[in-house]
Amino acid sequence: MSPDPAAAILDSRQSWIRLAAIVGLATLGGAGMWTVVVALPHVQAEFGATRGEASLPYTLTMIGFATGGILMGRLADRFGIMVPVLFGTVMLAGGYVLAAMAPSLTAFALAQGVLIGALGSSAAFGPLMADASLWFRRRRGIAVALAASGNYLAGTVWPPILQALIVAQGWRMAHLLVGIALLVTMLPLALLLRARAPVLRVAPVVAGAPPLATDRPLGMRPNSLTALLCFAGIGCCVAMAMPQVHIVAYCGDLGYGVARGTEMLSLMLACGIVSRIVSGLIADRIGGLATLLLGSVLQAVALAFYLFFDSLVSLYLISALFGLFQGGIVPSYAVIVREYFPARQAGTRVGIVLMATLLGMALGGWLSGLVFDWTGSYAMAFLNGMAWNAANVVIVAWLLWRARRLGRPRG
Repeated sequence: MSPDPAAAILDSRQSWIRLAAIVGLATLGGAGMWTVVVALPHVQAEFGATRGEASLPYTLTMIGFATGGILMGRLADRFGIMVPVLFGTVMLAGGYVLAAMAPSLTAFALAQGVLIGALGSSAAFGPLMADASLWFRRRRGIAVALAASGNYLAGTVWPPILQALIVAQGWRMAHLLVGIALLVTMLPLALLLRARAPVLRVAPVVAGAPPLATDRPLGMRPNSLTALLCFAGIGCCVAMAMPQVHIVAYCGDLGYGVARGTEMLSLMLACGIVSRIVSGLIADRIGGLATLLLGSVLQAVALAFYLFFDSLVSLYLISALFGLFQGGIVPSYAVIVREYFPARQAGTRVGIVLMATLLGMALGGWLSGLVFDWTGSYAMAFLNGMAWNAANVVIVAWLLWRARRLGRPRG
């Protein structure tokens, strides 16, 4: 039997060069998720808005980021990844330019939500993860993890850059400069992605995965499996949002100050990058479902630690552990999609599942605040997160059981 020509491309030097471009694009394009947080107090002051009103741009950005990923994924499935990335780059740069000229908070929020979130940054997350998965077989897990790490790198790199620009030039000129910089840097990188992904006809070698994506993955209808993955994504990310969204406020309530909480959040994100890389290596050995289950169980352990320890040193340690445990959860969903669905559906289905995880983050942040308002303590909020996490563990454990029961020998 003649070797499959696609197999020669997978995991090749060309694949790794493409992955480097993807990580760069994810880091640059991820600016839209993080700069709005830095600009919030400055925008609030200029437009004389309340804190709630000034938070609207962030809310619209996250909603746009979640829903736009599906549209960009469909474009990638149909035309290749370069088309949505080029389109997203222009929209992202244009959004920053229009935000810089916004005459009102409403105009600023629309530029953030529609252009920067839905049509811009959304192209630099899920679709890029899906594309990375199409170019690797043996190293698919680490490839997807590295692609996903670009988003956390963006959260590390862009806030201090924007803050420095705001101090030196004001928030309007800072947004204009960021828009120009993104256009100049992202367009050349996007052109490196012009090659279409090879047709994958070789069996995955990831442990626990079926040899070929079928019309009934895990013996289920494709949409049923997608829905279950979405419910699982909401569950784990409602739990994930509790520390990520509220650690700063929690430290303030404990008397340690918001600056300490900000340091813990940065530590959490930094450890999350490490977690994503390590989880990618693990996924290459045991498969996406088993890696997701491992991360979810460990996330529950970290949440439990928050219930019993609240000294300053222990909170730093637990926050680091939480980052190490949860960082690989979201990329595991992209690996699972590639293991159980056809390559031609990767962009769309990854976009749908990641939209659910983002909505879970939004819901978790709100629910944690609501529970705190009801009880006057974050203890019940942590327990609420653990309950949602438990639902995720049940779903993923059941899917893994089906995978092991229905799995057939690889040829």
